Amino acid sequence: MKKQILSLVLAGAMIASLTACGGSAPDTEGAKESAKESTAAENGTADAGTDAAASVELTVTTTFAGEDGNAQNFKNAVAAWEAETGNTVADTSATSDETFKTRVVTDFETGSEPDVLFFFNGADANSFIEAGKVVSIDEIRAAYPEYASNMNDDLIADSLVDGKKYAVPVNGYWEAMFVNKEVLDAAGVAMPGANYTMDQFKADCEKIKAAGYAPIAAALGNIPHYWWEFAIFNNQSPANHLEIPASVDDANGQAWVAGMNDIKELYDLGYFPENTLSATDDETFAMFTEGKAAFLIDGSWKVGGIVSACQSDPEDPATLDAEKLSHFDVTYVPGKGGDRKATDLVGGLSMGYYITKKAWDDPDKRTAAVSFVEYMTSDELVPVFAQHTASALKVAPVVDESQFNELQVKAMNMMAGVTSLTGAVQDLFQGDCRVPTFDGMPEIVTGKVDAADAVAEGLDLYNNQ
Repeated sequence: MKKQILSLVLAGAMIASLTACGGSAPDTEGAKESAKESTAAENGTADAGTDAAASVELTVTTTFAGEDGNAQNFKNAVAAWEAETGNTVADTSATSDETFKTRVVTDFETGSEPDVLFFFNGADANSFIEAGKVVSIDEIRAAYPEYASNMNDDLIADSLVDGKKYAVPVNGYWEAMFVNKEVLDAAGVAMPGANYTMDQFKADCEKIKAAGYAPIAAALGNIPHYWWEFAIFNNQSPANHLEIPASVDDANGQAWVAGMNDIKELYDLGYFPENTLSATDDETFAMFTEGKAAFLIDGSWKVGGIVSACQSDPEDPATLDAEKLSHFDVTYVPGKGGDRKATDLVGGLSMGYYITKKAWDDPDKRTAAVSFVEYMTSDELVPVFAQHTASALKVAPVVDESQFNELQVKAMNMMAGVTSLTGAVQDLFQGDCRVPTFDGMPEIVTGKVDAADAVAEGLDLYNNQ
């Protein structure tokens, strides 16, 4: 129950923040001077500023890499911090996926962890928190009282291990449905709105399929995650979505089974790409951006990937084809007519900056690590990263929509209508227990494995681990 209440408080606060700030953020160069004041402030028993004459190198690992829209923002911010402090950063960032998560956990197990880590704050962090390999915010504040003082503590996630707060958040996330309007226009389908239902969605998919396009861009044999999440959510409510069923026979267990069968129905109707069981997620994403598929359920981070796909040079924002980008939009995931409304989305503040015990126990690195995290989570820099998503800042940044591209503005407008944000239950349902329904999705949708049996197997693994 405590988790449910916390989730609802988080959702309400984030929606208020999004509605209030939605928008503009200064670039990292413009924020540099004011951020410097924050990182070099007097902190009682210690000073977060660093002396260039005693420079140190921090190893920093984040997910700001690859197609992540903040990859370049992170590089710019690191360069600015290095110039101010005289310290250097060994950046070992990589795109977030299951391989990255495994690598981070393994690094902690082998003593190869970084000094500062931007990582998930849910179950993925349990092992290194249990091992005492990271330092809590309260412990850091004992030496640096102003650490993360610009954040609303109620929005900083508690560890699932001990209830303490470890990760200082920067930007939140949401998961919603991206739309290629060019495909919709060709099929005579209207842009979905806030009250979109699964019945309307299936009717639209039928028109899109008849027009020769794939209605849904998804690789069910590779990344079924988003459909898995929302299909289950559509048979539940924001109040109980984060409750993992005790068994396949209870109400929540049956909701999971219904969700898997809903995906199977869409597969049987031919609404996924013909190669959905063999294609990679990158391939189906390309179908979407190239105008071969209409709908894509994904996260807020995908805004950057879509924008890059509309640039002649994916690395150069100046090459953006604004007309091509105008064909893309983002809206709510259709509801099934039950307790979850279309405007109830999956989202949260799921990641943040950790300072490791290894860095904390090194007097020189301790000061530099605190300085680095304070810089990256300052009032001036957080909006650069949060953009069209959310943050835990106490003071919402001022909106200037002219600083954002068209898809980002559409995302802000969409988020202004969100009625709740609920965390992803798959983030709590970790490890081998996901295999029967994640890796086993091809067998479920083709009828080789009954959905109830797959769900039961996964729940048994979870409840017996």
